Amino acid sequence: MNEKELVKLSKRLSSWLRHRPDAIGLAPDAAGWVRVEDLLRQAAAHSRGFTRTQLETVVAQNNKRRFEFDESGTSIRARQGHSIDVDLGYAPADPPVVLFHGTAERTLGLIMAEGLLPMRRHAVHLSADIDTAVNVGARHGRPAVLRVDTAAMVRDGHDFFVTGNGVWLVDTVPPQYLELITAP
Repeated sequence: MNEKELVKLSKRLSSWLRHRPDAIGLAPDAAGWVRVEDLLRQAAAHSRGFTRTQLETVVAQNNKRRFEFDESGTSIRARQGHSIDVDLGYAPADPPVVLFHGTAERTLGLIMAEGLLPMRRHAVHLSADIDTAVNVGARHGRPAVLRVDTAAMVRDGHDFFVTGNGVWLVDTVPPQYLELITAP
């Protein structure tokens, strides 16, 4: 499977496991898990088939580590980014003193007025480093990076969660905890 095919399959999996499982007849459980055999069967039934080996390659080689198998290897889910109703079961975690959020420069006015909101997803995604935040922001236009004062948020009662691929999640980030640090 070449790089282009890996990316294509990864995008399909993101759509099916995060947003539209019904598009191919999947029914994730409450934590977002789908049986691998169901995923393979339903993808094939919708002329989008792939092998278990190809699936394992995507999970192992996806640069963002978006997907994970359960301990038995019989189920798969996306680690975060869902617009469907799921409870990923992550325990609250102590974040670093600051985290970062990448966005498109054109959204800064609204964000600085209203804060960071999950929009169509379940949580706001934050990163531990500026480079990741720049890359995320660049996907949506000219990037801007916001520093999030997580120490103040924790002090004020906000809960943070971290996924297995290092993405930090929080319900919202009110504007008083944000500082613009780069706007190329």
